[in-house]
Amino acid sequence: MTVADTHTEIASFTPYPIKHLPVRVDLGSESLLIEWDNGHESEYHYLWLRDNCHCAECIASLTREQVFEICDVPETIKPQEAYLSEDNRLVIEWDHADHSSQYHPGWLFSHCYSESALAAKQWQPKVWDKEAINQFLPTNTYLNIMQSDRHLLAWLKNLRDYGIALIKNVDTEPNTLIHVANRISFIRETNFGTIFNVQAKADANSSAYTDLRLPLHTDLPTRELQPGLQFLHCLINDAAGGESILVDGFKIAEHMREHYPEEFKSLSSIPMAFYNKDKHSDYRFRGKAIVVDENDQVVEVRLANFLRGPIDVPAHQTLALYKAYRCFIRLTREEEFQFFHRLNGGDLIVFDNRRVLHARNAFDLKTGSRHLQGCYIDRDELLSRIRVLERDAL
Repeated sequence: MTVADTHTEIASFTPYPIKHLPVRVDLGSESLLIEWDNGHESEYHYLWLRDNCHCAECIASLTREQVFEICDVPETIKPQEAYLSEDNRLVIEWDHADHSSQYHPGWLFSHCYSESALAAKQWQPKVWDKEAINQFLPTNTYLNIMQSDRHLLAWLKNLRDYGIALIKNVDTEPNTLIHVANRISFIRETNFGTIFNVQAKADANSSAYTDLRLPLHTDLPTRELQPGLQFLHCLINDAAGGESILVDGFKIAEHMREHYPEEFKSLSSIPMAFYNKDKHSDYRFRGKAIVVDENDQVVEVRLANFLRGPIDVPAHQTLALYKAYRCFIRLTREEEFQFFHRLNGGDLIVFDNRRVLHARNAFDLKTGSRHLQGCYIDRDELLSRIRVLERDAL
């Protein structure tokens, strides 16, 4: 077996290239240690190893879903014997139920959970300000995205990392947006429909459907799960004004963490209320404006002043939240963070709605027409599509 070999007969549909080979196994009381040919050491606990057995008794061969449950073996389970086979697999003969397990080296190395391995796997967004995104706005063409999986994958990875990407030369027929979105996945429907038309109308149920200026915001912060990706396809835009303004909310959050740590702490720990109501619906959610994960990395921004309800936190937090909120809004108004982009007919801009705040200037319908179509796709669909395209490319 060479380091270029892959293996798909495991509890996944993803091949795992063998980048490194195990050279030694040391058994301890609760775990074993594997040394790899690059000097890296991985500790695997016995319960973890038994839980991840890939044999036909433990994994359904059709769905590759686990049928084994870890509670069906003793908590003290351990190997009677553990060794490396001739084909570089870790083989374990367990001390319970005469069970045997084998672990493919590519899969095992990629699932190492040492601190250094976990840190290396942590996704790092490429944050940007005005200067950075003006130098590099991820861009591709409609023809490439529709006809080439290779171009689609590169564009989607940039969209994931930068939170924003552009497609040029898109057909301006209404609903062309559906074909582009379906290259990723299905569209998320909301109370604004599957495809929504961003144009001024007399019976508007959102400020987006007027000719007014829209302040920087994320869409639908009133939902438990804000939409992930937002698509905006320009069919026509020859009216004066209406320029789009976009700001990387992750950049603002990290700037606050560095320069205004108390305000960052307030926005990432104290929730605020958001309301979205009309004659037929009433959506409300309380959430933090800045969301961090278990590694304290910013993973979501939730903000829309025109959809914010009254501050409703305990008295000792009220002024702190106002101070932090004002700080965030003030920073988004600074020119160094704002990316101005005028959408023209045939442009389709896509951005991470749980990261990038967007706005638009007022426009004058006396000078021309402005019609955009939009839709949403959840982040999960973006990440799934990337993984499948990467798997197929191996």
